[in-house]
Amino acid sequence: MKKIVIIGPESTGKSSLCRQLAEHYSSTWCPEYARAYLEALDRPYTYEDLLQIAKGQLELEDDMVRKTITSPCFIDTNMYVMQVWCEYVYGKCHQFILDELVSRQYDLYLLCNVDLPWSYDALREYPDEAPRKELYRYYRELMIEQTSPWVEISGLGVDRFDAAVAAIDRIT
Repeated sequence: MKKIVIIGPESTGKSSLCRQLAEHYSSTWCPEYARAYLEALDRPYTYEDLLQIAKGQLELEDDMVRKTITSPCFIDTNMYVMQVWCEYVYGKCHQFILDELVSRQYDLYLLCNVDLPWSYDALREYPDEAPRKELYRYYRELMIEQTSPWVEISGLGVDRFDAAVAAIDRIT
């Protein structure tokens, strides 16, 4: 089973791209657990909430991978997103998240660029260009430092989708 992770800062089209790719390859995708968790939360999130979100994401991912019949399985967000979120907001990261980063293997990362316009969503925190670019550089550095293949995904509309398909077709 090939596992392809779509990562990047908020409002870069990760979820839309996951849905499109799963449809294109007649496969499945694992949504971002954080959205449901945060929508159910009746207070601002805390550092400890990020650990619970990470655990929920992994449980959801494992469940989706088990249920996936047609490879690849597309994963909207993984522990790199959790690491960036923890470190950017709180200046530290749960050891659990770091340990999971070491133990889990993926076949390809698609790093979504911030070249899409920011779109309002009540759960999004960084509409300004400077933090979006800073977060993108942070993700890019993490991709460079890890060993799985990865590709930057840029462009608008069909160009973004076509770039993702081309990257996936090279590994499948």
